[in-house]
This record gives sequence, structure tokens and C-alpha cells, in this order.
Amino acid sequence: MIGDIHQRVTRSSVTSLAFFFHSAYVASFEPRDVSHALSDPNWVNAMHEELENFERNHVWDLVESPPNCRPIGTKWVFKNKQGENGMVVRNKARLVAQGFCQKEGIDYEETFAPVAHLEATRILLAFAASKGFKLQQMDVKSAFMNGFIEEKSARFPDRVYKLRKALYGLKQAPRAWYARLKSFLLKSGFVMGSVDRTLFLLSRSGDTLIVRIYVDDIIFGGSSHTLVSSFAEQMNREFEMSLMGELQFFLRLQIKQGLEGAFVHQAKYTRDIFKKFDMVDSKPMTTPMSTNTKFDADEDGEAVDQKEFRGMIDSLLYLTVTRPDIQFAVCLCARYQASPRTSHRQAVKRIFRYLKFTPELGLWYSSGSSLSLRGFSDADHAGCRIDRKSTSGTCQLLGTFLVSWSSLKQATVSLSTTKRVHLPSLAARSQLLWMKATLSDFGLKYGRISLLVDSTSAISVAKNPVLHSRTKHIDVRFYFLRDHYEKGDIDLIHVVSANQLADIFTKLLEFDAFTRLRGWRGIDNALIKGEIESQWTDLIALLV
Repeated sequence: MIGDIHQRVTRSSVTSLAFFFHSAYVASFEPRDVSHALSDPNWVNAMHEELENFERNHVWDLVESPPNCRPIGTKWVFKNKQGENGMVVRNKARLVAQGFCQKEGIDYEETFAPVAHLEATRILLAFAASKGFKLQQMDVKSAFMNGFIEEKSARFPDRVYKLRKALYGLKQAPRAWYARLKSFLLKSGFVMGSVDRTLFLLSRSGDTLIVRIYVDDIIFGGSSHTLVSSFAEQMNREFEMSLMGELQFFLRLQIKQGLEGAFVHQAKYTRDIFKKFDMVDSKPMTTPMSTNTKFDADEDGEAVDQKEFRGMIDSLLYLTVTRPDIQFAVCLCARYQASPRTSHRQAVKRIFRYLKFTPELGLWYSSGSSLSLRGFSDADHAGCRIDRKSTSGTCQLLGTFLVSWSSLKQATVSLSTTKRVHLPSLAARSQLLWMKATLSDFGLKYGRISLLVDSTSAISVAKNPVLHSRTKHIDVRFYFLRDHYEKGDIDLIHVVSANQLADIFTKLLEFDAFTRLRGWRGIDNALIKGEIESQWTDLIALLV
């Protein structure tokens, strides 16, 4: 039960659709509070739209307050939605429940709802580009109001609103919405992914339709235009949808889909963080970090604003969704968030200056590309100057283009080069097996998956069951890799260090080596895709 909606927004005004549609303009500011919002007719329209959704979806009933019932309050949240060009396209007003005052076991039981991994979205983009169909996007208006809830709660001395459906802010709202949408899709003939519970597939007359859910954003596409259109109409009949057409802007990712493939980048987001941290006029640099950089705690250095430093790191970490070329440098700087110094902030600014030099870079997925699966695994040697731990680097490719990667400092000190390289191989193996299971839902079947490492000793340990002095210190869990090798899931292949693509995630590289690996990974503007594919052809020939 929800009560005490702001008195100045009356129930009678909710039904006044004429007032809501009187203006086609939007406000450029975000209100501080309700009083500020009510001073602008565009924000008043947005509030009317929200309350109209409540009435249309029959979200609540006005009832007497039950005895001994702890009520839950509400508040208005105002947010401008921007388009790809940064212009405000919609004023969004949400009346949300104050879920922070809910008590587990009283107001809610379960809250978990599956959310798609961004790497799963990259896999979908690569698959769609390879098959030559374009992905579409739709947004569910007031998605959480479509989810039915079982718990009861209330607020108001005499009369309260008893919720029939979930409301934004309630802890159980995402779970309720996902349950409703999943039930609808399964009844419509879709099959849920065996690994990814946000993936739904429909096969009909030899055609395939793929749907991926990210809360209230839905990405879909298929081999048949008729099947895609039918699904859009079906969803619009069941839920109130905003059909946004071809997928172009999703979770701050910009997607360009064409006949030759798909290009994913974050140019707008990059410009936004330049403005946020006053780096618009910064001098460009050709690499994210100098190879002469000697990073340590710098305890004698001058301390800097921790909040600002963490904000810069957080912004850069989200940029690594399409910019793996800065992954290692950002993760290296992130290790010093607890006590940042001037030297650490200068290193972060160097990353921004590199982004100034390469603002338009992104990931290119070519149409007609093969969908073979392979991985690379590498590690530096005792690279951390503080605790002498090594850094693991892995990357996984679908066809010739990157879909997953990682750069992570190892949890323990490696006592040998064998163990140092064995650790990232274990992580890469796990990721490859997850991708193999996920891609099986797309109808792709794989035998042995190639995992390329530049350590013959690590390969020997995985293949040879004999224990000796070089392996006795390795934990039992590392032999999981050997088990999957013997089962035929993974095939370990040696690659010379010069062609080890995971190098870019483990160490600082000179400009020539850095740009060479960056190009091989498809981390370049779509305008030079021909050069990338040529490089990849040369590399694959070397590996065979």
C-alpha cells in the first residue's frame, strides 16, 4: 500500500489527457524537488503522465489502513532522458516507493532478478552482425507497474493506497517485472537460455527470433522481418511499449549497424566525462600510460581528493565496456583509490589525454565473419611493486573480433613462472566454457576450443599428469584445467610472445606494439575496418 502522494497533483488532474498533450516541448533542467517541478508546465505534464500510467495499469486501490501495518512512503524522482546527440528528448518523472524502509521477511521475501551481462550483449551484437540481421530496441513504459506483487504494505493514517502491482523503488519490483515478462514470453513459445536467463529464443518455420532483456529495455532481432514485426505488435498489445526502431543507443553505448557490420562505441559518454572532470582542453597523448611509469603507493606524495579520484576511476571503468585498450591502465590506477596521491591522479589524467587522442574508437563486428571461438591468456611477472603479485590478462574472441576480456591482479604471489601463467589460463578456460554454453543457445556447437598461451611450461603442466618440483606448489583447483583438456573441451596451443594478444591487459607497451595489438583486436574506428581485417588475416595465418 502506498499513500500520501503530493497533494498538489490531484487525482482529478490525472485523467486530464488534454492537459498532458498540450505541449510537445521538454524542459532542459532537472528539478530540485516537487515545488521546482511544478513551476514548469513540461514537468507537470511528465507528472501527469506518470499518474495516468498508474490509473491505466490499475496499480493501486484506495483502502482503509489495516491495523498494525507499517506504511511505505513515496517521493518524486525527476530525470531528463537524452538522445545520442546529447539533446534532451524526454522529461521523465517517477513516483517511487521509499524502499529503503522495507524490512526483509515483512515487506518482501525475494529480490533477485537476472540482468544481462554487457559481454553477453557484445556476443549478441557479434552474432547478429555475422548473420546479417539488424537488432531492434523497445522500451516498456513503466515496466515495474506490470509486475504483480504478493507482499502487502501501507502508509497514511486513515486511508492508503494498496498496491496491486509493483512500484519503482520497491525492492521486489525488478523480480516481479521479470517474472511477469518471462511468463508471457514462455507462453508465447519462446525458449529461455540454458545459461543466460535474460536470453529468449523463438524458432518458427526455419527462422529464428532472439530477445534479450535488460530490466525494461528489450533488444530483439531475427532472420525474418515478419517474425520481428509480429513480436513487436504482440508485445505492444500485452504491455505499453515505446518502439524505438533500430538499436542505436543502449546503456550509453552507441551502436551503428550497417550492411558491412556493427560498430559499438561510447563517443558521447567520452565527451560527457571530459566535461565532468574539466578535461575538454587537455593535450592528447598517444598511449594511455608511459612505459616508464613506476607505480607504487607514493606515501610521501601529496594526497588528493578521494571522491574526485574515485569518480574518475568509476567513469573510466564503464568506458572499458567498449575500450579494452585502456583496461590495464585503468585497473592499475584503481588499486590506489583508498589513498590517492598526486602521481596517481596524473596517471589517470594521462588516460583522459589518450582518450582525447582516440575519442571515436570502439569495437567493430563484421558481417559474414566466422563464429569460431578462441581465447588468449597471459600474465606479467611480479609486476606490482608493492606486493610483487602478477597481473593476469585474458581475452576471448568470436570469429576475429573481441567480445570478452579481463585484467586482474592475482590474489597470491606466484612462486614460479608456471603458476603465474597457469592462473590466467584457468580464468580464460572458465570464460570460454561459459561462452561455449551460451552460444549453444544460439545453435552454435563447438568441439575443442583453442586457448593460446606463450608458456610451454604451463601447457606441459596441463597436458602431463606427472607431478614434479615445478608443480608441487600449485593448488589442486588448478588441475581443473587439465581435466577439461583431457575431456576435449579445451585445446592448449603455444603462441609466440609477439602474437600474444593478451599482452595489452598485463603490461605497459610501447606505442608501436600497443597500436598493433589494438588494431588486431578490432578496437578501431569502422572507417579503417579493412586494415583491421587484413591484420587479422595475417595473424590467423601465423597461428595455424
